[in-house]
Amino acid sequence: MAPLGIGDWSFNTFLMCFAGGILGTTLGGLYAFVICGLLVLLGCISVLGGGSDFLLLNVGLGPIFGPHVGGFASGVAAVSYAIEIKKNLANPALSLGSKDILSPLIDTSWDVYLVGGVFAVFGHAVFNILLMIPIVNKFDCIALTVVISAMVARLIFHKGEPPWGRKESIKDCGYFGYACQWLPWMNTPSKEIVFGFGVGIFSASLAMWAKGLLAPMVAAKTVTELAAFIVPIILSWSIAAVSLIALQLGTLSVEAQGEIQKVPAWHCQSILAAVAYMHFGSLLLAGVVGILAMFLQDFGARLFWNHGSNHWDPPATAISFGTFILNMIKQVVDKA
Repeated sequence: MAPLGIGDWSFNTFLMCFAGGILGTTLGGLYAFVICGLLVLLGCISVLGGGSDFLLLNVGLGPIFGPHVGGFASGVAAVSYAIEIKKNLANPALSLGSKDILSPLIDTSWDVYLVGGVFAVFGHAVFNILLMIPIVNKFDCIALTVVISAMVARLIFHKGEPPWGRKESIKDCGYFGYACQWLPWMNTPSKEIVFGFGVGIFSASLAMWAKGLLAPMVAAKTVTELAAFIVPIILSWSIAAVSLIALQLGTLSVEAQGEIQKVPAWHCQSILAAVAYMHFGSLLLAGVVGILAMFLQDFGARLFWNHGSNHWDPPATAISFGTFILNMIKQVVDKA
């Protein structure tokens, strides 16, 4: 299997995607993403130790269980089908409707699982198509695939609802208020500035040391150049993804406590700050990018999540477009 599944259109690879999509669907979107993050983290540790990049490039970020296939997107799409079409899932303790990426879907029906499998196959195909399109391939194509998958699920399962969501919600809440929003416990400017800066420096620090550690391994040909490029960028992201287990497990006691566990979503800031460091070599600049990533993530939520009927992932939205912006700036700087 090719690393990341790039250019791999084989029957076996699509079969793996389909199976991973079924598994991810039964786990539920967020829990599948946590497992994906754990696989990526273990893959990073393996590469940093001079070992195989299989877990990183073929499983955690590849067609077997990447976030654009079974590791997140399949469960996000399938929950819309389960609620809007089958009417067979409702968690009154959460009241999230088709935005419910917290509840496992194992207790739905076999056709819900199949929808997840199909969306995983779709995700692998879209990812490969995006990589072949000039300019578009400057986006983070895994994250962009997650966004496209959510958009398609919204169109199919929510009666053609547009990307910006329901007019009634926009009229009632507006785009820039706080009446209805994604993760309200972290989306105020003062928190975003301080938290984003801290995450940015943390992530860039890991990127800096991972890059230095991997350079001699690449020279000795014990680690591939692709793995050595990806590990510094994705290391903090994987830690952030695993940390969301607190949000997932916090839902187990929602009915007793009346509240979801309030933890930050920081994988967006992590990856964009690491990309900034790898491009420009500045910890301080990475901290600033961490701040900007917080606002870009919040902006993505206000445009696509707050007023929509299904989960349109704000971090994936910010990662895809933020990566494009940083890549374009890097291209301009290199030509100057």
